[in-house]
This record gives sequence, C-alpha cells and structure tokens, in this order.
Amino acid sequence: MIDTHAHLDALEDAGAVLGRARAAGVERVISVGTDVASCRATLALCEREPGVFAALGLHPHGAGAVGEAELEELRNLLGHPQAVAVGEAGLDYYRDFAPRDRQAWSFRQQAALAGELGKPLVVHTRAADEDTAAVLWSLPPEVPVVLHCFSSVSLLDPALERGWYVSFAGNVTYPKAGELRWAAARVPADRLLAETDSPYLSPQPVRGKRNEPAFVAHTVAALAVARNVEPEALALQIEENASTLFSLP
Repeated sequence: MIDTHAHLDALEDAGAVLGRARAAGVERVISVGTDVASCRATLALCEREPGVFAALGLHPHGAGAVGEAELEELRNLLGHPQAVAVGEAGLDYYRDFAPRDRQAWSFRQQAALAGELGKPLVVHTRAADEDTAAVLWSLPPEVPVVLHCFSSVSLLDPALERGWYVSFAGNVTYPKAGELRWAAARVPADRLLAETDSPYLSPQPVRGKRNEPAFVAHTVAALAVARNVEPEALALQIEENASTLFSLP
C-alpha cells in the first residue's frame, strides 16, 4: 500500500512511525512540506528513509508570509530527485489564517510552478470551492491535479470533467460522511487515491489516536465498501495510480 499524503516532518518519531507502516504493508509514503523549513525537513527525511517521497509547497495558512524569496527557495527544493509534486497549495477560507488575496497569489504562483516543472499539483481547499476551481480551470489540462483530503462534493463534477485525481482521507470513514462515500463511488478507478493526512484525521476505527501512515488501510477498506470491490484489489489500483501520477520507481 501507499499513503499518498502524510506530514511526517510533524512527527518526532517518524522513523518508528514508518517502521509500523512497513509492518502494516505500507511501503511508500508521500510526505508533504508546508513551508520552506518544513520542505527542507521533509527532504532530509526522504534521504534517510527508503520509500519516502516529497510533495513540497507553501500552505495557504502561511500565505501572508509568502513572497518571491520563498517561491524561489521552493523552486530550488523541487529540484531534489525525491520531490515528486508541488503542494499542498490552495485556499482555506474556513480558518482564514492569511488574507485571501495573499492566499490566491501564492496558490496561483505554485500552480504555475507545477506547470513549469511538469509536476502534479496537490491542492488544499476548504470553504473555497469556486475560487479553487477557477485557479485549477486556468491550468493547462496536462498538469495533473490532486484534490487532497477530498471533502467538497461540489468539486466532484469539475474533477470528473478534467480528470483530476481525488484523494480520500480518514474522514471518509466517519459515520456521517455518506456524501463522501457517494462521491468515492463515482471517481474513476484510475483517478482514485487514499491518504492519511497524518497526524490528523484518524479513521473511525482508531479515532482519538494520533493518525499515522499504517492506518491508511482503514481508509482503503471504507473506499472498497463504497465501491463494492475487494480492499486488496483497490489497494493495488491506488498504488498503480500513485506510481503513475508521481512517477515513482
């Protein structure tokens, strides 16, 4: 299995966490950087740990502090051979930790960077569906897009139309998440991903515990039920999708 989105740099015991993941059959993890320091720490982890790859971006929560210098440093870090995607980048109008115009500027700059470098764009969006879709529609169609931690069913139709990847996290396992499971059943098999977003959003069977990549199996199991397929087959499909998307060895 693969966990396509985790924040390993947020864990003091990342080595032990990865050991438990491998024991659970999760052999590859995409670890996500959210600011320049986080991106550097993520790359250092990739160099220490086999099977870990990096998505490097500037999170919308910190967009108020993002300028040309930060974007140039991000561009440089994305030249690392283990850096396989740009992001997570996007818009968050729910928390509104940064001015919306700065969020929009940072998001557009990173979207353009993904197109320039030929890397997938991993998108964070919360309470900002229309503005997020507007940025993504402006991208050339050949730029792969991942809707990370999918939670906005209004973005499903644009995703289906443009062939974006849709990634589900532990919230798809929650009892009240029927809409998300309905959406998961509609995503084409070759555009479906699963993630933990660890250490956040623990799946229902381990809710209340710190999330970690080993728990992605719970999300895959819930997706398999929603799609009426076997979990083992779905795990293989998701691995194939991630390998194609991120050009993994």
